Amino acid sequence: MDELMLAMDVVDTLRHQEAVALRELAQDGRDENLKERLRSIYESQGLEVSDRILDEGIRARRESRFTYTPTPPSFKRTLAGLWGRRGTIGKVVAVVVLLAAAWIGWNAWQGYQAEQAAIAAQRELTEVLPNRIAAAADAALGEAKTDDARERAEQLHADALAALSRGDAEAARAGVIALNRLADALRETYVLRIVSRPGEMSGVYRIPDINSDARNYYLVVEAVKPDGTLLSLPVTSEEDGKTKVVSKWAVRVPKQTYDAVARDKTDDGIIQNNILGEKQRGSLEPTWRMNVMGGAITEW
Repeated sequence: MDELMLAMDVVDTLRHQEAVALRELAQDGRDENLKERLRSIYESQGLEVSDRILDEGIRARRESRFTYTPTPPSFKRTLAGLWGRRGTIGKVVAVVVLLAAAWIGWNAWQGYQAEQAAIAAQRELTEVLPNRIAAAADAALGEAKTDDARERAEQLHADALAALSRGDAEAARAGVIALNRLADALRETYVLRIVSRPGEMSGVYRIPDINSDARNYYLVVEAVKPDGTLLSLPVTSEEDGKTKVVSKWAVRVPKQTYDAVARDKTDDGIIQNNILGEKQRGSLEPTWRMNVMGGAITEW
């Protein structure tokens, strides 16, 4: 075994002295020169190597006896390589499996959520919204006491049912809101009182742009509930068509009405006849106590 190991060491030395080995081995009859070189290398290291060992090493180097030659590529070699790397491959496979399971689970959950949402949407269209529309319509029609109020409630009811029939849940919900707002508006009662306070105008007039010789007259009013509190209501200005929620606005009146109120205020600074109209429960519009022309403005 010692001699074998020493011969292998000779081969290893030749491998590291590649230039020398190739030059000497390429020349026939030069083994003696190579042997002497090897002997000097080992003697410099304090080792004594016999001629037989040196000859054996040179012959082994020439025959590549101790040189590893990889096996050619094959299916078995591939399997062996995979088996040798099974730890790393196993970890990679485990991560891939976990990611795939997470992706499948996420998609399954998304599908379940979509299915539940579809069921809820269908239930809203077939059960929830029909009941809400019916209840809101009953409340609005129950409060309506005038023809225009009933017509408005019936129209909103029909619009909500039409939205329901075409599967438009958003429009149907908006119809419920509109019916509820109508019912609330019909329940309201208030009077339109002409403003008569120090430092505030009770009436104004406008000169139209298209006719500088004409004047439009307005009385400034506010909505007062039976308990004395003021209401803010949506009012559309006839000048710009914009609707604003205001607590005070001006109603257009004939000049005769305007002048009568002006005389009422001029005699003692107080407007005794200060109620322009009254909105009763169940009606959409006030009942006017004075002649009016119907338009309104929100700024002056």
